[in-house]
Amino acid sequence: MLVDFTSTYRNKRVFLTGHTGFKGSWMSVWLSMLGANVKGYALKPEKRSLYNQIFPHLKKHESVFADIRNQKKLTKELLAFQPDFIFHMAAQAIVRKSYYIPVETFETNAIGTANLLDSVRSLKKKCIVIILTTDKVYSNNEKGRPFSESDSLGGHDPYSASKAAAEIITDSFRLSFFNPDTFALHKKSVATARAGNVIGGGDYSVDRILPDIFRALSKNVLIPVRNPNAVRPWQHVLEPLSGYLTLGACMNENPVKFSTSFNFGPLQKDSLKVIEVVNMSIMRWGSGKYKIIKKENKSPHEAGILKLNISKAKKEIGWKPKWNSEYAIEKTIQWYKNSINKKSDIYYLCMNEINDFIK
Repeated sequence: MLVDFTSTYRNKRVFLTGHTGFKGSWMSVWLSMLGANVKGYALKPEKRSLYNQIFPHLKKHESVFADIRNQKKLTKELLAFQPDFIFHMAAQAIVRKSYYIPVETFETNAIGTANLLDSVRSLKKKCIVIILTTDKVYSNNEKGRPFSESDSLGGHDPYSASKAAAEIITDSFRLSFFNPDTFALHKKSVATARAGNVIGGGDYSVDRILPDIFRALSKNVLIPVRNPNAVRPWQHVLEPLSGYLTLGACMNENPVKFSTSFNFGPLQKDSLKVIEVVNMSIMRWGSGKYKIIKKENKSPHEAGILKLNISKAKKEIGWKPKWNSEYAIEKTIQWYKNSINKKSDIYYLCMNEINDFIK
């Protein structure tokens, strides 16, 4: 995998929005290992963030701190860089937070995507563009059937709806300005990638289950569990990142065929209940207890069951998950333990995990 990715991305110019976030930080490490020239565009990282821990070691990496909603600044930075690839990860990514800042969530996730795509219109060269959304873009009736790329889009909460809107906006730009049938004229290949819940070391976000577990275990307090029976397609962060890199490589070779949407998720047997994730984490940590937080009537709605059909990615671009959910949890907990014990520099913890993944 590393050889194939290296031939695609070495010395190529990659514009990465949201590079200071959890997934963006891991992608920055991987692209650095591949020898890509990276320009990140994102808000300043939180004081305690994976990005701040890895930044000193990133190679051929430029960082711009700015808002994706600032189209003038975005266009200026993008055109100055002249990217070969764009991975759009910038987002307000927390479901529960979207209930408290719905307008900002829509502005960031939907209008921010429109800003990026409109900026790409001014780029006068071939470019591969991958818009990262989420498994929550689907209109979810919670019947348990895995969603396929052709299923209807929707969203109960502002986060899900904003990401579904980003999908619709992307499709509109693809049909109007970057139509695959006229690729020879505009030279832009645009795809969307929909991934399920990701876990991995270095995530310190609020209202995410593994960071909540880590904070509780490291302080020896009870783990708060809101929705113990909620089912999610859990996967290590490197799984979808490998999917995005694979998709980018395929689009580079055949920009017309792969200008579409793809799901990236675990195998169906790896869709676990929250309480199963909690118990596995406690077992791997070696100690710990949890408490169920009773759901109040006014608590924000969160989907009870969500699964993805990944047949298209497996068949068309040859991608499939490598680590099952239990191993992903084991790797995540071990990363957190190593980070506390300072057994290794954080950048090298990430690098070693990527090397382990690609072997």
